[in-house]
Amino acid sequence: MLSRVVVYVLLHLVAAATGWVLASWPGVAAGWVLAGLAWFFWDAYQASRTVDWLRRAAPDDVPGLGGIWRDLVELSRRQFRARDAITAAADRRLSEFLAAIQASPNGVVLLDKLGRIEWCNQTAAQHFGFDVQRDLQQHIGNLVRDPVFMAYFAGAKFDHPVTMPGRESNSARPVRLSVQIHPYGEGRKLLLSNDVTALEQAEAMRRDFVANVSHEIRTPLTVLSGFVETLQNLPLTADERARYLALMAQQSHRMQSLVSDLLTLSRLEGSPLPGTGEWISVATLMAQCEQEGRALAATLHLEGLGVQFDAGVPCSVSGIHSELLSAWSNLVNNAIRYTPAGGHVEVAWVVKPDGSGEFSVHDSGPGIAPEHLSRLTERFYRVDRSRSRDTGGTGLGLAIVKHVVQRHSAELLIQSTPGKGSRFAVLWPAERVQPQRERLAA
Repeated sequence: MLSRVVVYVLLHLVAAATGWVLASWPGVAAGWVLAGLAWFFWDAYQASRTVDWLRRAAPDDVPGLGGIWRDLVELSRRQFRARDAITAAADRRLSEFLAAIQASPNGVVLLDKLGRIEWCNQTAAQHFGFDVQRDLQQHIGNLVRDPVFMAYFAGAKFDHPVTMPGRESNSARPVRLSVQIHPYGEGRKLLLSNDVTALEQAEAMRRDFVANVSHEIRTPLTVLSGFVETLQNLPLTADERARYLALMAQQSHRMQSLVSDLLTLSRLEGSPLPGTGEWISVATLMAQCEQEGRALAATLHLEGLGVQFDAGVPCSVSGIHSELLSAWSNLVNNAIRYTPAGGHVEVAWVVKPDGSGEFSVHDSGPGIAPEHLSRLTERFYRVDRSRSRDTGGTGLGLAIVKHVVQRHSAELLIQSTPGKGSRFAVLWPAERVQPQRERLAA
């Protein structure tokens, strides 16, 4: 500022001196006036350039100015750069925030005061069938027409979520959404959606599981109670007493088998995945399965049932011995239970050219209709309930097999033709199969 005053005074002094030399006192006055006008127009010109630069807000295109105007432009340029840096940081944070919402597994929809869509993420677009570009500024009520949601939105009581079908829901693949609205700001609303299909299915499975367990245990308990009451209140012969006790023992064994299978499932679901450090001889597993299978066939009095075991080449599989034996023996025992007298059951182990192994059980039983195949590994699912109870099945064997197979990175294959028998096979990955001669050589 001081330099500006000095320049102003010097300009007038020079002009006055020049006027004195040229025209004495009248020249001094003229020089003084001309210096003031020159200073005014030059200052106005620089001010005009500064204002134009400020309007353009172009920090990198600085006009060549002098004096206080140069300082003003430089200060403004620094402020512009600071403002741009703050704006860029805010934009970056906003972009990161929106990217985080986009990555959220929950649907997010922002609604204005009138209920129109201001923004939504891809998850919400999938849940409700929105077009992210086309449906902006559309009223949510015009796009989500489910009666439950419409009543919820119109009621304006958002203290709880509501459940409704998703846009892609159908009878073959139901989709259930939990939707809740949260008011914010001045009349705006945040709509959150969550796919709860798996949770509802799990809850339904839990209810079915409890109901099935209760039913399976109640039946033998009812039989046992009836026999106990009979033994307590009626005079029975030794033969009758022996028969009733045998039936009671049978029902007791049935409950023990059920509890044992339930504990096995619980243990499988709660234990860590098996490693590849333990190797079990296939021949040993096959021998144990054969022993259990033939004992079961004798217990069921299956006259003329042919049971054949082929362990193939000497080989070992990696896994947990008790789990592998449980899965393999379940498949063998199921085949024996459902194959009538005079039929045959073939159990085989084969190493394929790619190094994988296949354990298969082929029976000549009644076979299974195609509509049942996809549900065979569900807990307590039975194609013929009366038949499975007659043979002593708990309805959990194939569920155990499925869990063991999945834990060992294997695959369960089921083929069946009604009237021609069934084939159950477990395909073991090559990394879990090892010829014994290579293992011993190592």
